[in-house]
Amino acid sequence: MAFATATFEEVLDDLSSRFIINVPEEELASVERICFQVEQAHWYYEDFIREQNPALPSFSLKQFSAKNILLDLSQWRHWADEHERAYGDFLTYKFRVPVCGAIILNETLDKCLLVKGWNSRAGWGFPRGKINKDEEYATCAAREVYEETGFDVTPFVDEEAFLERTIREQHIRLFIIAGISEDTPFNPQTRKEISKISWCRLVDLPTYRNNANNSNSNRNRFYMVIPFVKYVGLLMVFITGCY
Repeated sequence: MAFATATFEEVLDDLSSRFIINVPEEELASVERICFQVEQAHWYYEDFIREQNPALPSFSLKQFSAKNILLDLSQWRHWADEHERAYGDFLTYKFRVPVCGAIILNETLDKCLLVKGWNSRAGWGFPRGKINKDEEYATCAAREVYEETGFDVTPFVDEEAFLERTIREQHIRLFIIAGISEDTPFNPQTRKEISKISWCRLVDLPTYRNNANNSNSNRNRFYMVIPFVKYVGLLMVFITGCY
């Protein structure tokens, strides 16, 4: 389809066929799985279609999911009729899906690799993402790290070397990848998801040992890192055998 001249209704029809109609039936057995497909359609709409046709309106995921993408599909019309409940159930489910990623350390073990989200207000965090259905933890971690950094950690993953936390009912597992050169090129493989990739000194992270630079603004920048920082510090003490 030539999206540059397409109407919104034509775009919805195309998105329905791409992300809903032709999806295996088992993937559409629950509202949560349907919403994941709608989320994929939303990303495609915002990242690709509107880039070709800026005249089309922009939507948040909630606004987009309330549109008519499901209404022409009679077998799923009831989900569209219960949008508010369905969207709330989806968010609850989404934030409970386990997350996997990696804490990548440099050769001298004094820096870690962080990524910053696309939004201007996004904080810094370790590369990570949600696990797919029936996906192994290590496989998910390697896939997500590659998508966010362009670096394949598969050869470096030790499935027994990881830090793990459960935060607000979400299980997070980060594998420790040590000894990576700071000269390694990094480049996000996904569109409009990661804005920056940078090495950060461990001593500059809030709550790392007795870091004096522990202001609220600094903590806010690294709020996705903080739950793991203390454990990274303890791990470095164990590895180096010194304080």
